[in-house]
Amino acid sequence: MTDFEKYIQRYLDLVPSENWIEELKNSGKQTLEIYEKLTEEQGNFAYAEGKWSLKTLLQHLIDTEKVFAYRALRFSRKDQSLVSGFDEESWADNSYAETRTLKSLIKEYKLTRKLTLTFFRKLPAEATQLIGIVNENEIKVETIGKLTVGHNIHHLNIIKERYLPNL
Repeated sequence: MTDFEKYIQRYLDLVPSENWIEELKNSGKQTLEIYEKLTEEQGNFAYAEGKWSLKTLLQHLIDTEKVFAYRALRFSRKDQSLVSGFDEESWADNSYAETRTLKSLIKEYKLTRKLTLTFFRKLPAEATQLIGIVNENEIKVETIGKLTVGHNIHHLNIIKERYLPNL
């Protein structure tokens, strides 16, 4: 197993069932259940110095989902151009999440998830098996969809373990 495969496997292992599209829907609901109960002040909470606030974390989920969906779109359209990675720390540092309201971030998350679900639901089965290259690593469109779920669940677990008990 390559380092890339090991890296993504930790997310794929979090997907609770084979029906990853349903799990995409479920993880979105779980995320919203948490965020819609937060106050604006709680949205600014970070559990330790140098850690992201809950608002920045939500922006990270939004940004990452958009990147994953873009990759899946390209590969499902048989675009074999090389796709580079992105620096999540730099993106978070420059996301402007702290200048936004929690309500606006929640709205963007809902819209992003709706678009992602619509895209994957309408994609023909054969297109989910197409492969593209990210950072010199091959990945299937379906794997990107599962990765979207696992990544979201990974951060939900962090929120439940490190943020919510300290609010």
